[in-house]
Amino acid sequence: MKLALFGAGGKMGVRLSRNLAATDFETAHVEVSPEGRERLKTELGFDCQSPDSALDGADVVVLAVPDTVIGRVAASIIDKVPSGAMIVCLDAAAPFAGHLPERKDVTYFVSHPCHPPIFNDETTAEGRKDYFGGIAAQQGIVNALMQGPEADYALGEKVGKAIFAPVARSHRVTVEQMALLEPGLSETVCASLLDVMREAMDEVVARGVPREAARDFLLGHMNILGAVIFGEVDGVFSDACNKAIEFGKPVLMRDDWKRVFEPEEIAQSIKRIT
Repeated sequence: MKLALFGAGGKMGVRLSRNLAATDFETAHVEVSPEGRERLKTELGFDCQSPDSALDGADVVVLAVPDTVIGRVAASIIDKVPSGAMIVCLDAAAPFAGHLPERKDVTYFVSHPCHPPIFNDETTAEGRKDYFGGIAAQQGIVNALMQGPEADYALGEKVGKAIFAPVARSHRVTVEQMALLEPGLSETVCASLLDVMREAMDEVVARGVPREAARDFLLGHMNILGAVIFGEVDGVFSDACNKAIEFGKPVLMRDDWKRVFEPEEIAQSIKRIT
């Protein structure tokens, strides 16, 4: 089965190229930048093809390109994509925003990594250090069949498992649900709160706590508090901790903070991204 990988020499593209080399997909690599082509050749020994050559007879087209250019890239190739082929995007932002061109006879599929979880059973040093995923650590993926016959879901999931390997779990969602997960849950909420926690650590350091002590204290408490909150261990917080949460959340969080998940807020966030 032929797979055309656009953006093959980019940061994500090289990751995907390396993983696809271990599969039964016949991969055609496409990269516009000289630096990317050189990186692909130097690191993996792969030569790039022209877009037309890569698309000729392609069963799957993977767009490993930034959200801001997916619309332009897709529009530039859509007339050359074979009928019945599948176009795979790696993020829900551009598909959600309507940036994919209309073409009734092709399948649109989205697959996105969850990244290796904080709580895991990785036994190798490489696995424990693979924070992004796609190298040695198990991770989950989420998939959405945006357009196309139901039978195509299996192929899209196969592509997702191949490019983000090793995959522990594969979850099916809709494009709208994927947008709730990212940017909503993972970036607007999680990344923002983690950034606040880093600022809080810097604040106690500025108030005299040694940096190493503050870092050890925060990361250690993130580990055990997270394990309790997410049910990884059977435990409860102390009365003092519960009282701190009761008084802390109103200070740190607006009463209406969950509005970030309202459809109009998700749409505006994705508009800014794309």
